[in-house]
This record gives sequence, C-alpha cells and structure tokens, in this order.
Amino acid sequence: MVRLRSVGVLSCAKIYGILHVAIGILFGLFFVLIGMVGLAASPAQPKLGMIGILVIAALSPFIYGALGFVVGALGALLYNWIASSIGGIEMELEAVPLAHVPAMPQPPAANP
Repeated sequence: MVRLRSVGVLSCAKIYGILHVAIGILFGLFFVLIGMVGLAASPAQPKLGMIGILVIAALSPFIYGALGFVVGALGALLYNWIASSIGGIEMELEAVPLAHVPAMPQPPAANP
C-alpha cells in the first residue's frame, strides 16, 4: 500500500488548463453551430447576435483554459492541505514485469 501525500500544484494546473482548453474548443464549436442554426432560421433579421456568438466561440477556449488552470492549482493546493492533515489517498500498486526486449547489437568501433 502506498499513499499519495502531495501533488505538484503547477503540473495539476497545466493538465487542468489543457483539458479545459479542449472543452472550450468543443463549446465554441457548439456555439457556432447554434449560431448557424439561428442564422438559417431567420435570414432577414439583423446579424448582431451572430457576431456575439462568434466572439463567445473565439474566446471560450481561452476563458476555459484560464479558469481550468486556476481551478487545477486551487484543487491541488486544497488536496495538499487536506492530505497533510489527514494523510492522503491510499493506493495499492502492482509491479508489472516488462516484456524482455533483447538488446540491440552495437556496431563495431571504428579504429582511426
């Protein structure tokens, strides 16, 4: 049995940030799709709403990424604080033997 006592705050923040950028891209595409449907439904109406949707779609990866970075850092700090007082997460790990990979033959050394 091993125990996870702390996690790297910056590494967690980077992972959360990258994951949330991907989520922001998906949401941005969703906003564009909804905007296109709205545009097709009423082509004679002013296009101001579509511009707003495009701005939201363009900014969503950055906003989600920044918020994900902050939430990841806060989550890691909170975990480290709680783990230092009550112990952390206990995990049972198993060593898995690696498959035998034969060594590659070395080329003969050149004599000058």
